[in-house]
Amino acid sequence: MKSRLVKNLSANATQLIVNQVFGFGIFYVLSIGLDKYNFGQINLVLAILLAAFNILSFGIDQLSIKKIAAGTEISSILSIYMLHVLLTGLVFYGIIFIGYYFFQSTNYTYSLLLLIGIGKLMIYFSTPFKQAVNGLEKFKLLAYMSVGSNIVRCIGLIILFLFHYLSLYTVIIVFISGDLIELLSCMLLFKRSVKTTLNLKWDGSAYSRLLRESLPQTGVVLITSALARFDWIFIGFMVSAIKLAEYSFAYKVFEIATLPLLAIAPILIPRFTKLFQQTDFRVNDLKLLVRIEMIVAALVALILNICWSPVIDGITSGKYGSINVKTIFILSLCMPFLYINNFLWTVFFAQGRLKAILISFIITLLVNVGFDIVLIPIFKNEGAAFAFLLACMVQTVYYLKKNTVAGLTYTWLPLILCTGSALISGFIAKMLFINWWLALPEAIVFYIVLLFVSAQIKLSDRQSLAILFS
Repeated sequence: MKSRLVKNLSANATQLIVNQVFGFGIFYVLSIGLDKYNFGQINLVLAILLAAFNILSFGIDQLSIKKIAAGTEISSILSIYMLHVLLTGLVFYGIIFIGYYFFQSTNYTYSLLLLIGIGKLMIYFSTPFKQAVNGLEKFKLLAYMSVGSNIVRCIGLIILFLFHYLSLYTVIIVFISGDLIELLSCMLLFKRSVKTTLNLKWDGSAYSRLLRESLPQTGVVLITSALARFDWIFIGFMVSAIKLAEYSFAYKVFEIATLPLLAIAPILIPRFTKLFQQTDFRVNDLKLLVRIEMIVAALVALILNICWSPVIDGITSGKYGSINVKTIFILSLCMPFLYINNFLWTVFFAQGRLKAILISFIITLLVNVGFDIVLIPIFKNEGAAFAFLLACMVQTVYYLKKNTVAGLTYTWLPLILCTGSALISGFIAKMLFINWWLALPEAIVFYIVLLFVSAQIKLSDRQSLAILFS
């Protein structure tokens, strides 16, 4: 019988695969169906809205998962969280709606912001239901809640593209429709599957306590939101919508390539929360998990770089492949750092070390934004990618320096060895083979051999993995 961890990983991985496949379908149809300017404008608006709604959560989303996982009554947390998203979401949209009357005649981007914002407001309203089932570790239910919007949007856009009705106007209609369907499906599925009474009752003192408790995490949310899309926004406003279209395409594929990380990250929060409530736990399990994550991260980066130019140019008629070779290489170097940063962030979060997390993100933000401002005007998209890489590296150094779990001090070693093995393997394979379909399998073989040589893969790992997933 499969363990609960394996079942959760399977459910979460399934919804992520579905979301990423349909999400890339959306991105791909828009990239080939719209010109680069309109494609860039849509991505600029989506970047602004993503950052805005992440900030409006005030960190209550992650705190809710932690509290529910720790056994706090669901109805009380959910009631406060629902009222928070209703209040902040409506106030935010009211502000941009009022502002529309000042910018409607002169600002094309602002008009898109107002229209696409309707759909993103619906997604924001659905987050309390998703975070509640996350805290309950009902990942199969979470999977059903999370796929509706992307499925509807992808199918709708493909139909419009095939029948030559794809335009900016029809894209907006499809986006709003898909997001509304996801909200309604979340409400229905939650009501049917979670046996709890939801009473929206204002409790000022409870809300104030929750805000105070989430205050350090609020700072983290502010910073991560800026980190997530500052480069997109800066390129869109300071360089051009066309360069943003190129960068956003590369970044979107890079995000899809982090699918294994996205699959395991939500599962680690409730599991680590329970783990660190114990006085005795196996540190070797954590070390093995870090090593597995580094092996996967470097392997995905290796495959991405070898396949990039021939595959992407082939499916986009030469629009986004060769022009992004340097950008995707730099972004792929960030992948192992993202994995280890997420792992260490989860450890800190489960330990309640929110102040340390906040400091780490402040430092990371200053590095990323500072180098964005300096490098993007000079090197454009490659400058943005390099600034992100530097920020990831600085965050890793901080986490490792502040780590208090004995046995995790040298988790940087798998990162260096796995990344170095991938770089060497990719270089040798490209030197020996011109065709990517020949270079790819040879690079993977070289990589595995180097992992054995560097002791990142051991014969005893099979038994250790069986214990970890038991």
